[in-house]
Amino acid sequence: MKCLSVLVTSTLVAFAAAVPTASSTSASKTRTVTAPEPLASTCSNAHKFTYFGVNESGAEFGNQNIPGTLGKDYIWPAPSSIDYFVSQGMNFFRVPFQLERLTPPATGITGAFNSAYFQSLSDTVNYITGKGAFVAIEPHNFLIYNKATLSDPNAFQTFWKNLASRFASNSHVIFDLMNEPHDVAATQVAAMMQAGINGVRAAGATSQLILVEGTSWTGAWTWISSGNGDAFKSLKDPNNNFAIQMHQYLDSDGSGTSPTCVSSTIGRERLAAATTWLQQNNLRGFLGEIGTGSNADCIAAVFDGLCSMAQSGAWIGVSWWAAGPWWADYYQSIEPPNGTAISQILPQALKPFL
Repeated sequence: MKCLSVLVTSTLVAFAAAVPTASSTSASKTRTVTAPEPLASTCSNAHKFTYFGVNESGAEFGNQNIPGTLGKDYIWPAPSSIDYFVSQGMNFFRVPFQLERLTPPATGITGAFNSAYFQSLSDTVNYITGKGAFVAIEPHNFLIYNKATLSDPNAFQTFWKNLASRFASNSHVIFDLMNEPHDVAATQVAAMMQAGINGVRAAGATSQLILVEGTSWTGAWTWISSGNGDAFKSLKDPNNNFAIQMHQYLDSDGSGTSPTCVSSTIGRERLAAATTWLQQNNLRGFLGEIGTGSNADCIAAVFDGLCSMAQSGAWIGVSWWAAGPWWADYYQSIEPPNGTAISQILPQALKPFL
């Protein structure tokens, strides 16, 4: 999420949650479009998303207190939450973590992992994949580490080689290289994403999907104007299995800090240019974050936006922002059993696409 990591306090101090069949994960840039599977009577001619789920936020909380204390500054997703969403038909979880907790600044991002923090990450991954679902692990750092922008592709490649090697045998793990870079040139971010791809593949993780994110908070509505459109055309994956992850919020400034949406059609409108870009460049998109308030305009805007994505055939996945045990009455929370957005957003805007 774009701005809440700066604005919230207390426990809400930072942000963060289906590998396709072998034939679809190894697909080349030439997309194979199969017959559409109907999703809902009001979204005709739509393709079902391969991945659909939720961000499970918590382990990236408390980024002002590093390393912090488990249960006080940060928390991992509850197994009961994962169970709930699987029972609803979701098959994807995006799990954010804090880079400084995994690789302490004393040794840098190429150094040894903190054993306790890594074990908790690994336990979460194994729980999710043990349910038959898919999990994207992602450093929720905005391309910032130890208060400085990451700019060394070689170090970033080494970090991802080290991390991906731990999960190389788990085909249900997805590698989301970095959450929401910002205030960095798109060409620099693309170079870092390329280094991350190279690191993952060098680790022997050859079958898993990789998600790359762009500058300007990886916003869909600014994908072209931010320079991402030009910079990300040339990314290469020897296994041809990566997707462009974008995020999109529907309030006036696109930050996701207001429950008021611009209009009931703003979802489709803000995603349109990015969808066209994906189609023109034979690339796959993944909407890693979307969230709104639980009101008529927003529910309609989310449904209409997701419908436009499903009809395009260019997007392979969606994950809602957010679930997690510490969201309390946060207006976008779908943490069971009583998250603010569960009663309306889940049944009206999300479940039609499952």
